Amino acid sequence: MSNIKLGVEVISAHGLFQADKQNSSSPFVELKFDNQIFRTTTKHNDPNPVWHECFYFLVSDPSFLSTRTLEAHVYSYQDGTDAKPFLGKVRVNGTSFVPHSEAAPFNYPLEKRSVFSRARGELGLRVFITEDPSITLSVPESPRAYIPSPRNEPVRSALITADVDYRTELKKPKTRTLYNVTPSVNQQQMNYGMNEMRAAAPMPPRVVQYNGPAGPSDFSVKETSPFLGGGQIIGGRVVRGTQRPASGTYDLVEEMRFLFVRVVKARDLPDRDLTGSVDPFVEVKIGNFSGVTRHLDKNSDPEWNQVFAFAKENLQSNVLEIVVKDKDLVLDDYVGTVRFDLHEVRSRVPPDSPLAPEWYRLENKRGEKKKAEIMLAVWEGTQADEAFSDAVFSDSLTSSDSSDIISANLRSKVYHSPRLWYLRVRIIEAQDVIIVSDKSRLPEAFVRIQIGNQMLKTRVSQRTFHPTWDQEFMFVVAEPFEENLVLSVEDHSEPNRDEPVGKAVIPLAAIEKRMDDKKFRSRWFHLEDSISDAMDEDKAKKVKFATRIHVAAAFEGGYHVFDESTYYSSDLRPTAKPLWKPAIGVLELGILNANGLHPAKTRDGKGVSDTYVVAKYGHKWVRSRTVINSLSPKYNEQYTWEVFDPATVLTICVFDNGHFAAGNGGGNNRDQTIGKVRIRLSTLQSGRVYTNAYPLLVLQPSGLKKRGELHLAVRFTCTSVSNMLMKYTKPLLPKMHYTQPLSVNLQEMLRVQALNIMVARLGRSEPPLRREVVEYMTDAKTHLFSMRRSKANFYRFTAVFSGVMSVWKWMGEVCSWRTPVTTALVHVLYTMLVMFPEMILPTVFLYMAVIGLWNYRFRPRFPPHMDTKLSYAESVSADELDEEFDIFPTMKAPDIVKMRYDRLRIVAGKIQSVAGDIAAQGERVQALLSWRDPRATSIFVTFCLIIAMALYITPFKLFALLSGYYFMRHPRLRHRIPSAPLNFFRRLPAMTDSML
Repeated sequence: MSNIKLGVEVISAHGLFQADKQNSSSPFVELKFDNQIFRTTTKHNDPNPVWHECFYFLVSDPSFLSTRTLEAHVYSYQDGTDAKPFLGKVRVNGTSFVPHSEAAPFNYPLEKRSVFSRARGELGLRVFITEDPSITLSVPESPRAYIPSPRNEPVRSALITADVDYRTELKKPKTRTLYNVTPSVNQQQMNYGMNEMRAAAPMPPRVVQYNGPAGPSDFSVKETSPFLGGGQIIGGRVVRGTQRPASGTYDLVEEMRFLFVRVVKARDLPDRDLTGSVDPFVEVKIGNFSGVTRHLDKNSDPEWNQVFAFAKENLQSNVLEIVVKDKDLVLDDYVGTVRFDLHEVRSRVPPDSPLAPEWYRLENKRGEKKKAEIMLAVWEGTQADEAFSDAVFSDSLTSSDSSDIISANLRSKVYHSPRLWYLRVRIIEAQDVIIVSDKSRLPEAFVRIQIGNQMLKTRVSQRTFHPTWDQEFMFVVAEPFEENLVLSVEDHSEPNRDEPVGKAVIPLAAIEKRMDDKKFRSRWFHLEDSISDAMDEDKAKKVKFATRIHVAAAFEGGYHVFDESTYYSSDLRPTAKPLWKPAIGVLELGILNANGLHPAKTRDGKGVSDTYVVAKYGHKWVRSRTVINSLSPKYNEQYTWEVFDPATVLTICVFDNGHFAAGNGGGNNRDQTIGKVRIRLSTLQSGRVYTNAYPLLVLQPSGLKKRGELHLAVRFTCTSVSNMLMKYTKPLLPKMHYTQPLSVNLQEMLRVQALNIMVARLGRSEPPLRREVVEYMTDAKTHLFSMRRSKANFYRFTAVFSGVMSVWKWMGEVCSWRTPVTTALVHVLYTMLVMFPEMILPTVFLYMAVIGLWNYRFRPRFPPHMDTKLSYAESVSADELDEEFDIFPTMKAPDIVKMRYDRLRIVAGKIQSVAGDIAAQGERVQALLSWRDPRATSIFVTFCLIIAMALYITPFKLFALLSGYYFMRHPRLRHRIPSAPLNFFRRLPAMTDSML
């Protein structure tokens, strides 16, 4: 029987509908979950009831917890009748259930039960999961069914239908862990198999070049038709062979066969050293490839438990040798050998159980069996094998690489970003702020707030013993909460001197969490002389009459914490899990291979590259294994993400690993960037497989470079079309961003703090994701000034309004009668619209619909990539690139800085002039009625009176027709000089006269 319980605390409700004749209501709440019902007490004649009652439901099967739904129905009790007027309901999905430590109160809006029912107000609930054995349930293991009566106070009853057998439910197999409440995708339904098309009639791979706006052919995206696990991909469709797809394999990558060798442990190894001990390690050799385990000092029964993987396509021998050696300073001693014939090695395909290791007797050089034994497991498999992620690959190590640190830096890894919270701190006031050195002096106090490396401070108060600030500050913190909130009250005694008054320490775990914009409570804290005294609980319990500070603090769970550039966000969900909506689909990425890479370093006299791929979407980061000494590496790794919003971006980057040494080569201290690919999910069709070769473009101080091509396979599968379409009508950001918005400057400051926290957390993983990788993936430096990017944005601005300018030019051609037939048709159309104005809006929308249908033929065939022309990367000068890659603050020579400053002043002067001209036109419009020019205003007022009298006696349609015909009159009826209204407008005064 499961010990998992779902706890529900019914807190309060407000704004309920008045249900009875006295315009009042006596509400109570019925909670329904997993065929169980609990009911709260009834609050008589109270439209804003407060309960604070907690109930616990028995979870019959934790593996199906994410598919369950908690329902809370609010009714009104009417004395003397059996009727229960419905006041509203709340449904909480199982994907929102969180552990008790993460639960926070949330006000759920009440929903209608049907179209004809009425509901309003909110219901406050706190829902959580607990395994506390001390909690007793009122529901027996085989409960009876009975109906709760709303007339008995208090009643907490459970209704369990008789047709449900709880003992049968509890015997269902547990297939998922408790807290993995997000429903995972059934891989066997989504994977279609491996390379059956090779057994069918051969089809040559097809490459389609995209000659769109991405730039020249060398920088364009190419569509490919590779043979993947499910078959050959042609035009986004999977063409299968005659054989059925193999189960349990990845269908978005090419099948790669590996020989896996798991070295578990050894026993009874003979002593080799003069000290009577052995320092054993194992060397796994097959042909020219070898892998070495770590050596263990003075251990005759060592245990390694390491896995080696050798690509079948690179094997040059049919014999596998496992050699046990004794580590020595000069020459390693031989202990024993085990040999395997590769023709006798068995194959394993998931979901088969892992192969059990066996004991093998070691042989000496003469082939004689020895007492010593080694436990091994040898099998053939693919990248779908469970040992794939932990294995040391033959294309990732040389024979001299035996360090665990080096091996860890080469393996594939899945990372999860820490969950980030906004912390809002409000410093209200302080009392009895006394300076110890001079108690009679009135202090000029301020508060310094610090969390880890983040520090802010309030303004300096006026001279008083009871200063008041009432200022709010925002910080970013990550789970688990490791730091404390430190408040330090200081006296600004001199211009360059601050004297401490006292400190208060608040543990972050003690701060409440909120999910909406409701007010949070404040507290008083006593100040201590030091941080250690402030953290002493015994001193905090003592009643004191000393300096104290009034503070309010709360974690903001209703915001989304931006840790990447706003334009390339991969996740827009709020921090609090109860606010998360169900997933709308699944994103699958197959990292196939790269080709044409440029050498990044020199090893053994030749240029090589040691590359790996990093992909990020949402909170999940993935890193492929590092393939060394290859300019055409093959990865063939597949990863999956859940999608919650289509307006998000998947980012894939390629790096050269510079943190290990192999052979003669050495690694530098930074991983070199090779290229980046961004894929916006809203540009993907559901169910289609996109197989493309993306150029890896890098902008360097020397110019734009193509470092190779990355072959990817991407598929977005929509699990709920209605939910995905509804996403387009919902706000892009969580509700708190609109009810209590953050300023642009504050949001940018918080983004930098979030990035620093994420860099620190991911850098502590093994292998680590270092700062240069995280910053390049999140586009951390896009906010810095760049002349190239400024020009590109200006050209984007002009391109947006190019359509308006084209229409204006076309209208000028109509007015000039360049094509009389077109002008005549425009006159007819204009006459029809004026005579029948109800046709204007239908005509406009019909016109836009026809344009959209016409452009459907020219729709993009695959996701857009980096546009070199749009980025202004092809014609940028060397000096502008050097300025873009300069550090901040600059370290360039003074003459270079002066030249760039003068150039920036010229550009800023032009922008200043354009802004002034636009402002002047608006000020002339204001001058029409402001009487700054009395004669002009009097003329305009007189003209308005005459036009008003004329329009009273003239039909509007006639006025519109005459105005349109006058605007489109023939050139013979026009004058070459500007018209009188335009001349009048240009003579109006602007505020430019008052500028200094």
